Amino acid sequence: RRFAASFLPVLYSLVFLVGLAGNILVIVVLFKYKRLKSMTDVYLLNLAISDLLFVLSLPFWSYFTVDQWVFGTPWCKIISWIYLVGFYSGIFFIMLMSIDRYLAIVRAVLSLKARTTFHGLITSLVVWLVALSASVPELVFRESFNEHNFTTCKPRFPGNFTTWKLFSTLEVNILGLLIPFIIMTFCYSMIIKTLVHCRNDKKNKAVKMIFVVMIVFFFFWTPYNVVIFLQLLEFMGVIKDCQLSRSLDYAFQVTEILGLFHCCLNPVIYFFMGEKFKKYLKMLFKNWQLPGYFCKWCGVHITYHTESTSSFHTQSTGDQD
Repeated sequence: RRFAASFLPVLYSLVFLVGLAGNILVIVVLFKYKRLKSMTDVYLLNLAISDLLFVLSLPFWSYFTVDQWVFGTPWCKIISWIYLVGFYSGIFFIMLMSIDRYLAIVRAVLSLKARTTFHGLITSLVVWLVALSASVPELVFRESFNEHNFTTCKPRFPGNFTTWKLFSTLEVNILGLLIPFIIMTFCYSMIIKTLVHCRNDKKNKAVKMIFVVMIVFFFFWTPYNVVIFLQLLEFMGVIKDCQLSRSLDYAFQVTEILGLFHCCLNPVIYFFMGEKFKKYLKMLFKNWQLPGYFCKWCGVHITYHTESTSSFHTQSTGDQD
């Protein structure tokens, strides 16, 4: 805990500020300039909302790393639930964006009917329901209680603790890593196979951005999934090495904050890989008449000029495909 208290509050604060500003900008751009015209616009909006859920929980966890849990059981349940809902919904929306690209490129005829804003809203609703349902154990079992003269916030499973621990860990590993990995691997293998035979620069740019979003997600969250699985093996007595056990405690804290950094990165990816997003951001800052020094700091200049058309992100079939 002393290890966590020495550096986690600073990192949490950094992630909070950058993630909050970045994802709010994405939401503003989508509403003001894109107006949710395509299925992918809907998914990007929901992905930004998922990242914001992570961000909004960080002040609570930051305080908890340097002190006891002082917010009581209700907030213990709510904040833990928000954290897990953000985790599940984030990976589910990245998965849906990969399926969206698969339909647009591999199943182009089918995509004419399937890739609509209405279907995007319906599938988004389903994703939120699944994410909320998968996170219900946090609402049920999380509690604030005194443990060794220290008030903590963690699950208190009834009955067979081992069974519930096994279930909760495998749920995160399967829903948050294994299933999305299988689906996205299939989608991108088929996309690459199709693009090899039929080159299209616009489609290539759209695929590249979503592919980077996917790779970044797995890079930042796979270590966390591996560590919690190893901790499960330790809990079940499969791993009995004391030194390894201590290393896993440190690894858990490091990989968790690594995963949280992910919520800052999607807006950065859009900015560097999406020309239209940069264009809309320039227009937004110009309308707000922000000071020039701020715009130079964020890479956006007040002197706005028309840029060549490119993709901020994947568009609907009629818009881009």
